[in-house]
This record gives sequence, C-alpha cells and structure tokens, in this order.
Amino acid sequence: MTDEQPSFDPDHSVGFVETQFATLFESPNELVLESGAKLGPITVAYETYGELSPEKDNAIFVCHALTGDAHVAGWHDAKDRKPGWWEDFVGPGKGLDTNRYFVICANVLAGCKGTTGPMSVDPATGKPYGLHFPFITVGDMVAVHSELVRHLGVDRLLAVVGGSLGGMQVLEWVARFPDQIRAAVCLASAARLSAQGIAFNVVGRRAILSDPMFKNGEYYGEPEGPRYGLALARMVAHITYLSEVSFEDKFGRRLQQGDRLQYNLEKETEFQVGSYLHYQGKRFVERFDANSYLCLTHAMDYFDLAETYGSLEQALGRTNARFLLSSYTSDWLFPTTQSRELVSALLNRRKDVTFVELESSKGHDAFLLEIEPLQRMIEPFLEQTRAGQ
Repeated sequence: MTDEQPSFDPDHSVGFVETQFATLFESPNELVLESGAKLGPITVAYETYGELSPEKDNAIFVCHALTGDAHVAGWHDAKDRKPGWWEDFVGPGKGLDTNRYFVICANVLAGCKGTTGPMSVDPATGKPYGLHFPFITVGDMVAVHSELVRHLGVDRLLAVVGGSLGGMQVLEWVARFPDQIRAAVCLASAARLSAQGIAFNVVGRRAILSDPMFKNGEYYGEPEGPRYGLALARMVAHITYLSEVSFEDKFGRRLQQGDRLQYNLEKETEFQVGSYLHYQGKRFVERFDANSYLCLTHAMDYFDLAETYGSLEQALGRTNARFLLSSYTSDWLFPTTQSRELVSALLNRRKDVTFVELESSKGHDAFLLEIEPLQRMIEPFLEQTRAGQ
C-alpha cells in the first residue's frame, strides 16, 4: 500500500482507531496465576469501537485467536497495509454493529502486541522476560480481560465472542465469571484441544527451540532471532487452518514455475502450495514473537474445561448466559463432534443454546473468511439477548 489514505467506506468501517493501554494488577494486588506465581503490574493493549450506552448494556468483548491482537477493526493510520483482522465483521451495520454495540478487543496476556508478555521488561532484572515469563493459561488470560472490563466501567457484558483460542476464552469466561456475561458466542472451538492439535503445536515449538538463533529465548536485541524456526512453526500450523478441499482449490498440484518437474533435490519445492506456505511463514515472522508463540500454544494445550471444573456440565452449569455455538463441516482442527459435546452438556443443564454446523470448504479459518452466514446467525441472537428474550 502507498502513503495514500486507505480506501475504506466511512459508512461501513470504524475508520481510524487507536490502541489504548491500561495498567492492572499493580502491587500489592498482583494477579495470582493458575500456576501459583504472581504477576503485576500488567499492561493491557486494547481497542474499543462504538459507544457505551447510558445503561451500559451494549458492551461486547471479542476474544482473539492464537496469532490475533486487539486490532480487530479499522485502520491505525494511512500507511496500514490491511485493516483489523475482523474488519468485515465489526463495524457499522456489520455482524457486530458498532452503531448499536460497544465492542472491546484486547491483546491476550503473554501476547506480543502491547500486553505484558515475554518481550516485556522483567522489573526484577531490567531485561525482557524471555523464557522466564510465567506459565500462562487460558484462565489467566480471561482473568486479565475480566478485570479490564471492570476497569472500563462495565459490570456485565452483553456478550463475549471468540473463535478457536478465542472460543476457549469464551468458555472459560462463562465458567470463571458466570455473572459477568449475558451471552456467549463460541465459534470453531472446543472445551479442549485434541491430541492431534497438541501434536501440531509440539512440532511447531520444536522448530522454534531447535533454531540456533533462539538462544534459550534471549534473542531480544540480537541482529536476528529464531526466524526460521518461527516461520516453520507457522507453516505447520497454517496447514491445520485449511481443508483438503481448500488446498486443492487454491493450488492442486500446480507448479510454481514452468510446466515441467525439474528433478532437483536441492530445490525444496516446485509446487505453488510450498511457495504459499513459505510466504505465510515469512510474513508471520515480521509480526509475531517466538516466545509468545511458545506461551500461547502451551496455554491451548493445557486448556481442559472439564478437567478444571469437574465436568463440562459443572463448568457450563455455573452460568445463566445464553449460548450460540457454531462449527464448520471442513474444520478438522476443531471438528463438529467437539461442539456437539458442548451442546449436550448445555442441554443436560437446561441452558439456552443455539447450535449451527455451517457448510464450508474453508476449514478452520472459515469463521474469519465467511462472514455472511456468521452475520445471519449473530444479529438476531444479539438482538434477542439485549431485549431479554
């Protein structure tokens, strides 16, 4: 993109936005983490869109996925290459309509986009935490977000919305702070990560830890960090975000150059799909931190709602929130069977739950890419929740 103003329609975008920062859990009220360690003060990067109603009954919190951040919609400045990661879903007249709702999104604890994480300076040493950053769980992330909501003067949220790791946060929120939410929207997620999902995370972390430039996590200030390992971790993960059909539709067996195989062992890939994965890895290194990737994937692996609260029924029975759950037919990272487990637990506790399995060939990323069916689901759900129906 050039230095010209981004080409957004002011009637259908939140426009230019600014990331804000809050300092929470200052001494002597540090956050007690699930591991037992204490952490504080904690800086939280967040953005808000729309206006909070006088009754404070229209606030919606968006929980981002593994590599997301607080910038869910709009543009920071005219040099931005892209708007926020859910621009098509958050804004005037969109699924999360900022003409009607006050939308909040914050970077998670242990992230690398402004919230306290491994890149932050450890007050005890005066150097970045690196691998000395405390072990963080999904519950710890939610504890910080919950406190941020109170900091913003909101006692009860109309809804908490999230997909993937964001959906895990939604489920943890209704169990941990059941009176703070009127509705929960959980997209392409589950009460725990499958063994297959954990396996992909293990491979990604191994790629980072094996990079000679990782230097035990103390690469800050060095000319080069573990960019090869981090890029490989992203390439592996990105495979899980798509489906077999989407790979075939995008690439098939098409070659990157020419129309003949070169029979060259020194050439890593001749196929377009390989070039695409390399591009995804390269771009990811430009915007994400390897230590944060280690922290957040470990948090996903550890998340187990039933184990934490005794059972899914006990976890989800703690709240009177309404639920909207969706899965996607081609999502093999968080398959529909896991969503149905949640639905069964909610029905067993006689909770208000709506479940939709959406037909899609886009795989796990469908909740980010296919906005129209999502919008058709969520608009009436939020309207009915606010009206008290």
